Amino acid sequence: IGYPVLMKAAMGGGGKGMRVVRSKEELEKAIEMGRREAKSAFGDDSVYIEKYVEQPRHIEVQVLADHHGNVIHLFERECSIQRRYQKIVEESPSAAIDDETRLKMGEAAVNIAKAVGYTNAGTVEFLLDKNKNFYFLEVNARIQVEHPVTELVTGRDLVQAQIRIAAGEKLRWQQEDIAQNGHAIEVRIYAEDPDNKFMPSPGTVEFLVEPSGPGIRLESGIFQGFTIPVHYDPIIAKLIVWAENRESCIDRMVRALDEYRIVGVGTTISFLRQIMLDDRFRSGGYNTHFLESFAPEAESVDMSAIAAIAAISEKLTPKILSTDQKPGTVKSKWKLIKRQRLLR
Repeated sequence: IGYPVLMKAAMGGGGKGMRVVRSKEELEKAIEMGRREAKSAFGDDSVYIEKYVEQPRHIEVQVLADHHGNVIHLFERECSIQRRYQKIVEESPSAAIDDETRLKMGEAAVNIAKAVGYTNAGTVEFLLDKNKNFYFLEVNARIQVEHPVTELVTGRDLVQAQIRIAAGEKLRWQQEDIAQNGHAIEVRIYAEDPDNKFMPSPGTVEFLVEPSGPGIRLESGIFQGFTIPVHYDPIIAKLIVWAENRESCIDRMVRALDEYRIVGVGTTISFLRQIMLDDRFRSGGYNTHFLESFAPEAESVDMSAIAAIAAISEKLTPKILSTDQKPGTVKSKWKLIKRQRLLR
């Protein structure tokens, strides 16, 4: 197939065990490293290689397939904004494809599902090159993190549909019943510190304000007082917004991220906000290498916001005297929290 090639772990995903190999000389070492990482992550050191597409767009198609031979697609999601092959932003419709390509990708996804007798909710993933040629990547045989994006633009409950399929029911929709309406974007909120090479940021959520309002959907696994342990998957929430068009959707996402306040642990909220404001993202002219040249600016600290949050927390937090405190004094935990974390 020629170089470059992409080596992957046969039994896993999420970017673990993946290596780009550009020459024969690199191959042996890459296989050795990839197998070692695959064994550690998935308990199996099997790897395989495929052609590496330069600067692609990552487009996936949602499918539903029942036990009666019925298969439909629910259009595409774009997930080209990735870090270490892990998706962090997803949107639908994709700004990269036209109606003709959209139709072809949907038909290809349905045909692949039918060819293997697939049943369940699933995602058929493709890489799209600069000439709008698309190449099969893989099938994720499950519901995915980003399924709310499809739910918001199609108005269909994928989780309910998946359960009905598992119960042996026929699909309630035909392909002509499915249409895209408006635009949706999802961002994944990680407990990682972008200012420190995305190192994990375990700790206690000292203060939490979540965004809300029309067109905003939040699926979160944390609450005020929740302790994020050292050994954890770093995703703590996903924020999804819908609007009538892509520009309005991006603006709504920026406002939602502005409202989001998590104090006590580092998060990617500010990092995601700056992606939304980036000209390349707003124009739709990006690919899977977007983050390699993305340089977020250091954001100024809003001292008025800090003061307001501190005042509210001081009012709401029970004042418990520690054993080493003198009567009549209260030790403020705000002194223990770095101020720059207040806006993350």
